Amino acid sequence: MRLIKPSTLKTWAEQFPKAREALAVWQRLIEQNDFAHLAALRRVFPHADPVAVRSGRTATVFNVCGNHYRLIAALHYNRQLCFALRFLTHAEYSRNRWKDEL
Repeated sequence: MRLIKPSTLKTWAEQFPKAREALAVWQRLIEQNDFAHLAALRRVFPHADPVAVRSGRTATVFNVCGNHYRLIAALHYNRQLCFALRFLTHAEYSRNRWKDEL
């Protein structure tokens, strides 16, 4: 799968140094696999969850660095594209404001 704008992950790694290695692992796993659908994604990321957002689209939420951070991405399985949209602490994620922004 092709990660669009990987520099975004570098920015997040600078903002959240504790998550640097976990973000690098996530990026490597995304880029090294071709996911045809959610079931295939869950073979690599068992806790990835699809979440409906305000726009009516579906975002995929990944647990990163244990249960401390959430990475929200838009996955286009048919085109093998991944857009990393948000990186939030667990507390920020729990407020659910991000759903209204996407």
